[in-house]
Amino acid sequence: MTAERLNAIGEPSRRAILTLVAGRERSVSELTEELPITQSAVSQHLRVLLDAGLVSVRAEGTRRLYRVDLGGLAEVRAWVDGFWDDVLAAFATHVEATPPAPTQPTENPKPAKERP
Repeated sequence: MTAERLNAIGEPSRRAILTLVAGRERSVSELTEELPITQSAVSQHLRVLLDAGLVSVRAEGTRRLYRVDLGGLAEVRAWVDGFWDDVLAAFATHVEATPPAPTQPTENPKPAKERP
């Protein structure tokens, strides 16, 4: 499922929608007012985000309100965090295997002469 989620957020309009619904629930018409795309395009992008599990929807009267699905984002975050774990482990191994650089003595400045 992570590949589907990554593909979904790979499109700039969908990232913009995700950012907007992260702040609060929004309807399609509210999203259309905020974005430079048509209502039809917003609806299509929301369908992709829904199918990917990145947003959820609830009905309120005749409106449908969309919000971020934290479970879907948690999976994406866990996938990205896996890279950080690998990178940090490789860095730690590199640091442990690298001999320390020789240190050069620091020069102490000559003390200033005391005035009588």
